[in-house]
Amino acid sequence: MITTIGIEHFKKMFDMAFSEVKAKEQYFSELDAQTGDGDHGTAIVTALNAVNNSMKQASDLKMMFTDAGFAAMSEASGSTSTLLGSWLMGMYDGVDGDEIDAKGVAAIFRAGLANMQKQTKAAVGDKTLMDALVPAVEALESNQEAGIESMFSAATVAAAEGVEKTKALVAKFGRARNLKEKVIGFTDPGAASMACIWGAFEKGIR
Repeated sequence: MITTIGIEHFKKMFDMAFSEVKAKEQYFSELDAQTGDGDHGTAIVTALNAVNNSMKQASDLKMMFTDAGFAAMSEASGSTSTLLGSWLMGMYDGVDGDEIDAKGVAAIFRAGLANMQKQTKAAVGDKTLMDALVPAVEALESNQEAGIESMFSAATVAAAEGVEKTKALVAKFGRARNLKEKVIGFTDPGAASMACIWGAFEKGIR
């Protein structure tokens, strides 16, 4: 059982995230086309590519997150790059040391979520990426005693469940909000890509 993770683990996690999201780029754009602009796949892949390339150059865990956050924000991917960048820059605040235990992992992702919440008022139930991200972070926190691998397994499940719930929701943000009840029955693309990222994190850890 893994008891701590360091910079190389996080690099592998985000490299896996880029690969997994890239493989589903068209799918995420098709989801987005049902209720929005149809460019979410391109946007999230562009932003994650910048993040991944930045992280490959990193030698310090704490600075890796802030540099990757700036890299994401420098991409012209609209709200996707802004939110992803704020998520990563928030993780910087949660890093305490070079080897991170279960409690530290939960703290890093809670700090990332807290910083993203400064950029958006979206919450669970608004049919956004928060419907996957918030449950994932809460699952990390509530499974700390089970170990790091189990934490990410629980987060992956929670994120996927959150995605499924978006089908029944009315959107409160983005272009989809203009469609009101017409979006019911459709999966939110931001939540779907976020859940994909968590699934990739789990694979990267294992």
